[in-house]
Amino acid sequence: MGYSLKVGGKEKRDCGAPCHAMFFQEEERTVLRYWVGSWAAVCVASCLFTVLTFLIDSSRFRYPERAIVFLAVCYLVVGCAYVAGLGFGDSVACREPFPPPVRLGGLKMMSTITQGHRQSTACAILFMALYFCYMAAFAWWSCLAFAWFLAAGLKWGHEAIENKSHLFHLVAWAIPALQTISVLALAKVEGDILSGVCFVGQLDTHSLGVFLILPLCIYLSIGALFLLAGFISLFRIRTVMKTDGKRTDKLERLMMRIGFFSGLFILPALGYLACLFYEYYYFDEWMIQWHRDICQTFSIPCPLPRPDGTKSRPIFQIYMVKYLCSMLVGVTSSVWLYSSKTVVSWRTFVEKLQGKETRTRGQAYV
Repeated sequence: MGYSLKVGGKEKRDCGAPCHAMFFQEEERTVLRYWVGSWAAVCVASCLFTVLTFLIDSSRFRYPERAIVFLAVCYLVVGCAYVAGLGFGDSVACREPFPPPVRLGGLKMMSTITQGHRQSTACAILFMALYFCYMAAFAWWSCLAFAWFLAAGLKWGHEAIENKSHLFHLVAWAIPALQTISVLALAKVEGDILSGVCFVGQLDTHSLGVFLILPLCIYLSIGALFLLAGFISLFRIRTVMKTDGKRTDKLERLMMRIGFFSGLFILPALGYLACLFYEYYYFDEWMIQWHRDICQTFSIPCPLPRPDGTKSRPIFQIYMVKYLCSMLVGVTSSVWLYSSKTVVSWRTFVEKLQGKETRTRGQAYV
């Protein structure tokens, strides 16, 4: 059937993990499911506001700031995928029980966690939307930091950066696409029973490290380096301006906005990575403990207990933090728009709509 499960570093062929009997109680799963869905809805609302503001007044968003719009588009899709996962329930992350072997007679089999995108079209679609857009969001973050560096460090103007924008699109869309294709080709897609979607690295720490932790660390490090270089250049410009007796109010406000927005991206990203490292480090122990819990029930050899007699289980609150951090950047994506310019853009847009409506009514009366 193509299923496999790693327990204690050993791969068990034709073995699947149950949907309703691993790590968390049913009540905890329900709380997490609605926790994820609620934050996903907030993420969708925030990102949608950013995208709509761009659509009604695109002239405001020149490079480097335009990269924020594409970052918001990515998180808009991420939020929609998690909302869809809430709506699907267990139908995507889990699959129907396999037929029982003949030797087991009429024994009822358990519903198992989906392994491989070929098991479900909805699983494949949700995985591609979620993984591709999540990687693309981090890629756009690197492009945003690089564009800020070009503007601050190398004194590039908006037009010069925009002329090279096709390279940003190539990097930010092509590399995540290759990552997504690689996961699909290796059939590393697995159901996430806590959010109802399909993702990578849910049951395999090797996939978690290669396809999730490693690329996120690379994207985040590249962006942080360019951001640091850009800030160093801005501080030098500020020093020169002060020496010449020029006012630095606007520059300082820009530096504060960039620093605040960058912090809203980097801190949740680091929190998300910390939760992923927590899973990566302890997951094998959790699987061994789960195996100990079920071995007597199914009359299979039991692993030896831990020397100190304690049980290794995942911490429920850390998973809550993990899903929150994974969407917090999308939730805060509209922070860059919190200014009087945004109010003016929407007021102008509403006035245009009202003007059109008035003209249409006048023509109808004539």
